[in-house]
Amino acid sequence: MGVADLADYPWDAVAPYAARARAHPDGIVDLSVGSPVDATPAVVRDALTAATDAHAYPQTVGTPALREAIAAWYARRRGVTGLAPDQILPTVGSKELVALLPLLLGLGPGDVVVHPRAAYPTYEVGARLVGASPVAADDPAQWPDGTRLVWVNSPGNPDGRVRGIPQLQADVARARELGAVIAGDECYAELGWEAPWDATPVPSILDPRVTGPDAAGVLSVYSLSKQSNLAGYRAAFLAGDAALVARLLAARKHLGLMVPAPVQHAMIAALGDDAHVQTQKQAYRRRRGILKPAVEAAGFRVDGSEAGLYLWATEGRDAWESLGRLAELGILAGPGHFYGTHFPQHIRLSLTAADERVDAAAARLRS
Repeated sequence: MGVADLADYPWDAVAPYAARARAHPDGIVDLSVGSPVDATPAVVRDALTAATDAHAYPQTVGTPALREAIAAWYARRRGVTGLAPDQILPTVGSKELVALLPLLLGLGPGDVVVHPRAAYPTYEVGARLVGASPVAADDPAQWPDGTRLVWVNSPGNPDGRVRGIPQLQADVARARELGAVIAGDECYAELGWEAPWDATPVPSILDPRVTGPDAAGVLSVYSLSKQSNLAGYRAAFLAGDAALVARLLAARKHLGLMVPAPVQHAMIAALGDDAHVQTQKQAYRRRRGILKPAVEAAGFRVDGSEAGLYLWATEGRDAWESLGRLAELGILAGPGHFYGTHFPQHIRLSLTAADERVDAAAARLRS
C-alpha cells in the first residue's frame, strides 16, 4: 500500500452536518476539531519576531539552545531528568512524526504497528503507508508477535484516558519483550482534570520509574500546539533512546525535515514560560466545567475524559444519529467512527471553542 491507496480524508463526511449546524439562527458551535482558538502568548510571538532574520538553513537536529530548553522542560514538568542533547530531536509538528515513524524505522509488510482501540487515526495511516498491519489493542498481553512499533497515547485522543505508572511499566516491559519500539504520544499531558490528575502530573513514558536505568526502545512525543496555542507554528519534539534518535535524525536529514529557525526560537520561549500554560489550562477548565454537565443533562454519558481537550460521550445510539441531533442545535461534533471500529456510538466534543460559543452550546443542550 502507498499514498495513493489511503482512504478519503474522513472529515469530508462531516460536511453535511456542518452545513446543517451553520443554519442555526445563532450560528454554529464547532466542537468537532481540536484546533486552538485562543491567542498565541505574547512571549512566544515576540521571540518569533526577534528571530525573523533566518537566512541560513536550520539544522534538522535543532539548535543546542532548543535541545537544552526541551531537556529542562522534561525535568521540570515531566519528572524526566538527565536527558542528553543526543536524546532529543525537534519535529515539524507531531502529526508528521506520527505518520512517518513506521517509514523512518524501516517497517514494512509483515510488521505490526499497535495503537490504542480509541485512536488518533494517523497511527493507522502511518502503518498502512508502509504496508504494515495496524492492530488496535490497549492490553499489552494482546500485542502480537511481529509487533515492531507500539503507540500509546496518554492522555488519550479522543477518550482522555490516562495510563498511570503501573500501566506504562507493563507497556514498556511487553514492548521490550517483543523487541518493538514503543512511542508515547503525550501531547495533552498538561491538561489533567479529574483526580488524581488534577493534582498529580500525568506521567511520561520516559519517567525513570517506567523505563528503569535507560530509555532503550522508548520514545516520548510532545507538541506545543495544545499547551501554548502553537498549532500554526508546527512546533513539536521527541525524546528518548539515543540510538533511535540518531537513526531518526539521519533519515530526517535526507528528507529535509527541519523546524524553521524562527519557530525554534519561539519554542525556546514557550518551553521556558510556565505561566501562559497555566493561564490556558484555566481557560479550558472553565469551558469543560460548563460543557460537561450540559452534555450530561442532554442525555449523554461522558466516558474517560479525565484529561485532555475532549469529552468522549455517548447517548447509546449510532454516532451519526447523535451528530444529526446536535446539528439541529447548531453544534458540530466528531463521530466515534473516525477513531476506530470499537466505538461507533461515541462522539468527541472539543473544548477548543471560544467562551461565548461554549456558553451557547451549553444553553442549547440544556434547552
